[in-house]
Amino acid sequence: MKKIVLILLMGSLLFAQSALEAYKQHNYPKAFELYTKEAKKGDADAQNGLSYLYFHGVGTQKDIDKGFYWLEKAASNPNARAKFDLAMIYLQGTYGKKDPQKAAKLLQEASNLQHPEALYNLAVMYYYGENVEQNISKSAQLLEQAALLKHPEAIKMVGRVYMQLLRFDQAKPWLKRSSELGDTHAASLLKELSNH
Repeated sequence: MKKIVLILLMGSLLFAQSALEAYKQHNYPKAFELYTKEAKKGDADAQNGLSYLYFHGVGTQKDIDKGFYWLEKAASNPNARAKFDLAMIYLQGTYGKKDPQKAAKLLQEASNLQHPEALYNLAVMYYYGENVEQNISKSAQLLEQAALLKHPEAIKMVGRVYMQLLRFDQAKPWLKRSSELGDTHAASLLKELSNH
């Protein structure tokens, strides 16, 4: 049983490398062929890749409906990247598909899978109360999760949000980290904290 799982994993990895390699080498018809083959087998990464090719007409005729079909299939799996990609389409209204509530739901699902960009974007939504009920504490929590995953904007913002919440002990290490990365505003906030 372990051998079968290992063989399947190796096959999936080889596919991912060969489809991506074909894409990187600008062999778009081959990338389209490989992504299609694996997408039809249920590979969520291939489904996501195939959606991109359809959305942009790379290696195939541009087809927004087929792009959505494959992206929604990929997002129905525990695939954080696909959930995030679909959320951003719904959030921004790309291809005429604006649906902020679906976007928030998909960002939450991708955040549950520890996708840094989803965590950051959902944190911003909670901070401003956009398409969700405003909750600055929840925003800080999501920013911290994203910062722990090395999201640069989250690292920059989490200390500031903790300052607003008057959680100075939680703000200090993040302000210090942001300051060490060259953020002068974080350095001045940290100095201000030290003076109190």
